[in-house]
Amino acid sequence: MTDTSEFMEDMPEQDSELETLRAERDEMRDRWMRALADAENSRKRADRDRREAENYGSTRLARDLLPVHDNLRRALDAATEEQRAESAAFFEGVELTMRELLNVMDKHGVKAVSPKVGDKFDPQNHEAMFEAPVPGTVAGNIIQVMTEGFMLHDRLLRPAQVGVSSTPA
Repeated sequence: MTDTSEFMEDMPEQDSELETLRAERDEMRDRWMRALADAENSRKRADRDRREAENYGSTRLARDLLPVHDNLRRALDAATEEQRAESAAFFEGVELTMRELLNVMDKHGVKAVSPKVGDKFDPQNHEAMFEAPVPGTVAGNIIQVMTEGFMLHDRLLRPAQVGVSSTPA
């Protein structure tokens, strides 16, 4: 019977050791789960950063090309029908250059924001350059478009510059 009593005396010590091992195991499992979650979060963050760099890495270049677009547009808009007739080949070349520039910009996710006269002013996509009371218009509607705006995918690259009616209702 002495063997049994010795065994019973060692039980609390073994229970204590078992509890210590279980606590250690639980702590290790918790640390492992946190490390796994951190690794998954890092992977997702890296994936998001890669996608953003892919989509928006060309923002500076796209902004630098906008004045080229504006100047080509001004050149085409300033030409009279008489000038176009006299220099048809020249103007055809300018129009082809403009189309190619727009195609390249489109290929890289740059889209024009082209409001029309009479559209409602949208501060998210338009920049009001002036307000004027114009008879026959509604307050808050666009009365003149100075320059087109541009979006890069879903981000505004440059707002369209417009004049807005301030005619009272």
